[in-house]
Amino acid sequence: MAAEKARAIVIRTFPFGDTSCVVNLFTREFGKLRALAKGAWRPKSSFDAALDLLSTCQVIVLRKSSGGLDLLTEACLEHRFRVGRSLAAFHGGMHVAELLDCLTADGDPQPELFDVAHSTLQILSAHVPHEQLDPPDATADLPAGLVRSLVTHTELAMLRIVGQAPALVRCAECRGAIAGGARIAFGMLDGGVLCDRCRVGKRSVVAISADCLATLRLLAGSQDAWRLLDLPHRIDGEVRAVMTTMLSHLLGKRPRVAPLLQPQSRPRPVRPT
Repeated sequence: MAAEKARAIVIRTFPFGDTSCVVNLFTREFGKLRALAKGAWRPKSSFDAALDLLSTCQVIVLRKSSGGLDLLTEACLEHRFRVGRSLAAFHGGMHVAELLDCLTADGDPQPELFDVAHSTLQILSAHVPHEQLDPPDATADLPAGLVRSLVTHTELAMLRIVGQAPALVRCAECRGAIAGGARIAFGMLDGGVLCDRCRVGKRSVVAISADCLATLRLLAGSQDAWRLLDLPHRIDGEVRAVMTTMLSHLLGKRPRVAPLLQPQSRPRPVRPT
């Protein structure tokens, strides 16, 4: 077995014995790997914090040619995933890790997918420098609404890379133009919007608002549009519901973390009696 170096995102860890663990890594060079890290959880382990969940690290792996676990011999921390007090950012990072695991096969290199995921994790765990805050010792978390927009942008980018991008401009069935209107048919099994003719007889079709579709188009087509969005609560919730339902049909199961990204319902105002 030859030792090979790779840049990796830690997407999952499992205990193996008292001090070792099995690590699921998504590497830029080799795709998804499962490796045994012997002694990783010893107090003075050479792996240190490099194998923390969602960390980015440089690893050296002894890859096996026929099945079984690879052997992780070294890991050097490059970037630790830290989100402060932002539960939305934590859920966003965990959702990205789940998609890396579910959308890819073992040993299938996807450098662009790695870059998209790494960029999102960097943004989610970034903090404004203390000297720019008031008071100076405060920490600034990414607002939950922007986290959801960033996650939706990332989902659409990842789906495009793996060849599962939803049709948002033309009919997913006939590639014809989509008529305007307040509500547009979106086929979950067909993978996108449907024209009036193709919508007939289809299953798993929902009617989404024109504002929801416009938001999805914007997030799919622009790298930085998510930074400028301030979505109304109704549209924010509808966009997340559409993405969660679409991913459930694509993966054949309901994503575990995606429902946690749904914006909380706003309490109804109490009317005076």
